[in-house]
Amino acid sequence: MKEVILVKYGEMALKGQNKYSFEDILFKNIKFRLKPLGNFKYSSAQSTIYIQAEDETTDLDEVIEILKKVFGIAAICRACVCEKDFADIQEKTLEYLKETLEDAKSFKVEAKRADKKFPMKSPEICMELGGAVCEAFPEISVDVHNPEVTVIVEIRDTNAYVHAGRIKGAGGLPVGSSGKALLLLSGGIDSPVAGYMMAKRGVHISAVHFVSPPYTSDRALLKVEQLCQKMAAYCGDIHFYCVPFTKIQEELRRRCPEEYFTILMRRLMMLIAQEIAKKEEALALITGESVGQVASQTMQAMVCTDAVCKCPVFRPLIGMDKTEIIEISRKIDTFDISVQPYEDCCTVFTPRHPKIRPNLEAVEQAQEKGNFDDMIAEAVDGTELKVFKHADA
Repeated sequence: MKEVILVKYGEMALKGQNKYSFEDILFKNIKFRLKPLGNFKYSSAQSTIYIQAEDETTDLDEVIEILKKVFGIAAICRACVCEKDFADIQEKTLEYLKETLEDAKSFKVEAKRADKKFPMKSPEICMELGGAVCEAFPEISVDVHNPEVTVIVEIRDTNAYVHAGRIKGAGGLPVGSSGKALLLLSGGIDSPVAGYMMAKRGVHISAVHFVSPPYTSDRALLKVEQLCQKMAAYCGDIHFYCVPFTKIQEELRRRCPEEYFTILMRRLMMLIAQEIAKKEEALALITGESVGQVASQTMQAMVCTDAVCKCPVFRPLIGMDKTEIIEISRKIDTFDISVQPYEDCCTVFTPRHPKIRPNLEAVEQAQEKGNFDDMIAEAVDGTELKVFKHADA
């Protein structure tokens, strides 16, 4: 029996004349993600992409697991292909969904007749097919309000398709449809979630991380690399930049007032990140900041940080509380990695009493006490690049 996977998208269908450019990117992303699993036939019509494995041994469950992490997909259906003939639809429904219906106590039938030339109307299809199911499986009952199984029949231009409901997709827009941005990736809970949320809006993510050996360990770096691997399952391939930051932090400790250490460190990170963003042709920076979460995330502190930025800074978590952020981190499987007890450079030389509402002029004066321009250039030159592939996730 021939099976096909139906990939459906929601928001993209509303893009008007731009719809086809979004579809092309989604098509490319799907093909790229599924390439390691074998060869597939692809076609598209009526806001649906049809995927059929050319090798009968291909594990379609594995295909679906990958597709569930591809942004731009609203729903996925594993379906049986039928002739546009009710007798064939009925026969294949009873065979294809046999195990599902045998184990269920209730069901209903939904019919979607995109091809209006099909001789039976949707209510008639539902009634006739529902009767056939009741006759073949006498233990099951009809429940149109809260059924255990929904049998869905789709009558389309070339074929009919039967399946037992939709699997929810990742939603959003296909990665790459909204440009590139550079994520400041720490080892914490927040920044991987921020990257995930921007990728969901179609942004292609690269990442930058700052290390300060010997104050930070190899295990702290490994932890961040593991986060990149998890994110790649949703974001696609990620260019990961590792920046040596020790000299800058030591210079900050020597020359700048302690209460400004954190905000000055953030400003210098932004300056370095912008230089890397230029190399990546990234149009914006992304951080995992949330208003009021820590001392460096007050509105006044963010004003001081953004003052050195010449590109937009996206903060998708800005209005979220920690519980909401943790919920998403568990969903994308980064939480257990993020809470490993290996500290990143943000915790090095943490001031006892950080300035919560810093004044921009005072911060700029404090920064002038250090000789950072040459150090920034040295840090950028010493940055190492590593690529995390989606297939490694």
